[in-house]
Amino acid sequence: MSWAATVLTLYPEMFPGPLGHSLAGRALEEEIWSLETVNIRDHATDKHASVDDTPAGGGAGMVLKPDVLAAAIDASAGETERPRLLMSPRGAPLTQSRVAQLAEGPGAVLICGRFEGVDERVIEARNLEEVSIGDYVLSGGEPAALVLLDAVVRLLPDVMGNALSGEAESFSGGLLEYPHYTRPRSWEGRDIPEVLLSGDHGRIAKWRAERSEELTQSRRPDLWAARRHTTD
Repeated sequence: MSWAATVLTLYPEMFPGPLGHSLAGRALEEEIWSLETVNIRDHATDKHASVDDTPAGGGAGMVLKPDVLAAAIDASAGETERPRLLMSPRGAPLTQSRVAQLAEGPGAVLICGRFEGVDERVIEARNLEEVSIGDYVLSGGEPAALVLLDAVVRLLPDVMGNALSGEAESFSGGLLEYPHYTRPRSWEGRDIPEVLLSGDHGRIAKWRAERSEELTQSRRPDLWAARRHTTD
């Protein structure tokens, strides 16, 4: 059975988008994973197909209605085996470990919010897990859903040509990835570090580990502090 993604959105035409190309696109063609899009507006009940209303208590913008969104969830993703992920800037930050967990499961249901947000009651009633891809605000959850799906799909079995490709990447083991080089040996006066040409796998591994630690300390002190905390 393939890894199954269901995306609830007001703009289903945004999918598969970039996921229809490269690794994710080939995996989609080979049915390693599947993608279903659901138009939330199809579950509106009034003649205007309304999906939003003014916020209770006043304020700017509009809020996605709980009855419409719940109907879309119940009709297309009523089962509970797959996690229901609401793409939201107030959600828990998406991490590589969470991506790996999702890749090991049966799939995911992704809900793409719009407007000012989603009625809190549907978040509670349908057990939605809020997920954020960063500390910034997008016009909707669709770009965030594309990011999450790309991160997960590449970890599915048989998607990456080399199964080891995902084992030494940034965030694996709590570190950023070491620098990479390839031919030509010298370019614009910059040479490939000699250790990488030595053929000494022990020295190469040591050099890569040291560079990973240096980059993590300088660029992501938060990751370095968390790593030190877990290893102390």
